[in-house]
Amino acid sequence: MEMITEASFYLFNATQRRVYFQNIKILIPATWKANSYGKPKHDSYEKAEVIVAAPYWKHGDEPYTLQYGECGNMGKYIHFTPNFLVNDYLIDVYGSRGRVFVHERYNNEKPFYNWTKSILNDKYSFIPRCASDLTGIYICEKKSCTEGNCVINQLTGLFKEGCAFIPERTQTAKSSIMYMQSLSSVVEFCNEGNHNREAPNLQNRMCDYRSTWDVIISSMDFNNTLPRTDASLPPPPTFSLLQKRDRVICLVLEVSHSMNGDDRINRLRQAAEFYLLQVVEDNSYVGIVTFNNEGEIRSQLHQIVNKHVRKQLASYLPTAAPSGGTNICVDGNIYGSEIILLTAGEDGGIIECFSNVINSGSIIHTIALGPSAAKEVEQLAHETGGLACFASDRLDSNDLIDGFSAISTGNGDTFSHSIQIESAGERTESYKQFSRTVTIDSTVGKDTFFVVTWQTAEPPRITLLDPSGKSYTNKDFEVNTVSQVARLQILGIAEVGEWTYALMNTHLSLQALTMTVTSRAANSNIPAINVKAHVSSDRNEYSRSMVVYAQVSQGLSPILGANVTAIIKPETGDPLILELLDNGAGSDIVKNDGVYSRYIYSFSENGRYNLKVHVQRANKTVRPHPTVPWSHSMYIPGYVENGKIQMNPPRPSVINNEDIQTRVGGFSRTASGGSFIMSAVPTRPHTDVFPPCKIIDFHARTANDVIILSWTASGDDLDQGQAEIRTSESPLELRDNFDKTMLEIFVFKPEAFATENITIIYVAIRVIEKASLHSDVSNIAQAVKFVPPMDYLTDNVKYSVSRIVLLGFGLITSICLITSVTICALKKRKKVVVTETATNLL
Repeated sequence: MEMITEASFYLFNATQRRVYFQNIKILIPATWKANSYGKPKHDSYEKAEVIVAAPYWKHGDEPYTLQYGECGNMGKYIHFTPNFLVNDYLIDVYGSRGRVFVHERYNNEKPFYNWTKSILNDKYSFIPRCASDLTGIYICEKKSCTEGNCVINQLTGLFKEGCAFIPERTQTAKSSIMYMQSLSSVVEFCNEGNHNREAPNLQNRMCDYRSTWDVIISSMDFNNTLPRTDASLPPPPTFSLLQKRDRVICLVLEVSHSMNGDDRINRLRQAAEFYLLQVVEDNSYVGIVTFNNEGEIRSQLHQIVNKHVRKQLASYLPTAAPSGGTNICVDGNIYGSEIILLTAGEDGGIIECFSNVINSGSIIHTIALGPSAAKEVEQLAHETGGLACFASDRLDSNDLIDGFSAISTGNGDTFSHSIQIESAGERTESYKQFSRTVTIDSTVGKDTFFVVTWQTAEPPRITLLDPSGKSYTNKDFEVNTVSQVARLQILGIAEVGEWTYALMNTHLSLQALTMTVTSRAANSNIPAINVKAHVSSDRNEYSRSMVVYAQVSQGLSPILGANVTAIIKPETGDPLILELLDNGAGSDIVKNDGVYSRYIYSFSENGRYNLKVHVQRANKTVRPHPTVPWSHSMYIPGYVENGKIQMNPPRPSVINNEDIQTRVGGFSRTASGGSFIMSAVPTRPHTDVFPPCKIIDFHARTANDVIILSWTASGDDLDQGQAEIRTSESPLELRDNFDKTMLEIFVFKPEAFATENITIIYVAIRVIEKASLHSDVSNIAQAVKFVPPMDYLTDNVKYSVSRIVLLGFGLITSICLITSVTICALKKRKKVVVTETATNLL
């Protein structure tokens, strides 16, 4: 509370008297002793903007903001550790907690001002500074400074490794909060007047060289905000302390005529039974209501304390042929409870009761079944903090079970969550089998279930082999021929390794067979590997770009090296299969952070789409890679005070992520990402309206006497497909025999641009595709080279088909490489060496 109160006044001044914190809700953990806390309404740990949790391995106690979207997008959350909030010794390192909170609260554009350019002793070097009037000294912090002082490396023009910038404690510099909020004089964000556009940092790379204030003032939070004209300060924030203890859930299931056909009523029963027997957490209170024109209470609330209660609740699920119309409205005060609303029909009056439903205080999760479900139900989930899912009528989709499986408690207790290991289905011909292998890893294994569904009177022939070769068949499963479900629970902790199942269709006709595998954390002290999937917008209009995300983690530690596949299913028609990547290119902002993503644009129709992701990793050692961290507070090694250097404690220790990655081994996961709605999708064939995406990892480095350029190629449409640069003296040859033309190699020698001993060369790239659509200009890469000065530029330069365009930036030479590209199936990281004979100097 003290941190946020301080932050409110600091933010008010930093935003030029525009913004402050008015009402703050703090959700107290359910495990804490009960007090006179209020009851939460739509609030949950999963939706919190600020979390207090154990350290993320990369940062230790360093505060950071999880934000993996585009510049200006809202972050997912701010993470503080308990140690940061209770131990004052970190204040010297990061500054007061209120200042750190403001740094994280509005740091939506990734880390700021890591390195920038200045002139020191008439030579170019790099120091971490935003404002030009920030003062300090360089000291040799590490033993690698063998000379004992910070000196310039004559080959690179940079300070040698081990040098650190130590700022003066007393400054006149007012900016930037996003660089060094710990200094008492720093009270402003960098603006258009003092922003350093030449700094090779993520702020410039991701935000097109806009200042922090420019990005903030154009964000949704600041739309139409004006400064307060009076001289008074805003009131301090008010705080509400809330605590949610018992989870209360009501299944509200439609049984109207809309549930007729496509085996809907039985699929509803299969999915709801799956939820009651395997997913919902112990000690939760659960009730069941069915509705058509009117509602009927099938079961009052029962607390789940054993398997018997679970089965008793399942017995109340509807089985009768449905009838009547659809009326979705909910009434009453049910603060803090949850509703799982499943509907397949339209309800013309739902809009009229929206305010009553939302004000009821319940979190509403919605499952829309089939193409005719009321188009407004997703808004109920959105307004109340619930999950919105869509299930098609494809019998092999398993969408209903996936939707129920995704609805878990939002209290942050991940150890009690049911985790979906496998969810797969296939339309299987007579006496053919559907088989796959799933991996049970060491982080799960408790309450492991294998569940089979089918459509005919008799079950398929089931074979399941555990990693030791033990076989389970139909006689080991609990088979219910009425609901067409077979269930096997593995006693104790399931064996780690590969489990192989085979389902043979013994019926005379084709039918859909599905297998679902769930489990829970094996150890209450070791988080299970978890997958969270979502799209960048739950409503989108063609042709706005859209991104699919899957975050794979163990606790707050990212899991690398996984194969992640997204399945996007429309209301009708075939699904789109998309591989998600964590390569730092295209939609993926940060490489090797455990967030896998991809642009999606190939929509077949308007309406609802369902998202599911499959994640697998083989049993291999995956070493952690260097990663650019998310937005985080800068560690300050020390200060200069009254002419003396006062060093801070060493940087807080972090967890060794190498151990995490090594011991995880192989695993399998499936997760629902909910649903989204598309509109304005044109009829096929589509006009090409998607340009190549911006290259964001363009890199330049020196090697001997040449500059080497490298980047991850974008695609013809956003990040789909791969680009290659090729040249020819004949445009027809490029058109007709692209694969036979020369893969271009560009080379230039920096001596051609040198005006003094240290030369910094800036290079950028833009991609142009076959329909003449072009990407935005990439990030601007830097290459630093120590070269002897030249008296003149040579006139004897040979020309080629490709061009390198040289642009002047004061005393520093810049190169802009603009290339035409076309699509190739190769998926490689392109490296280009630019030669003197392949340049065109302008």
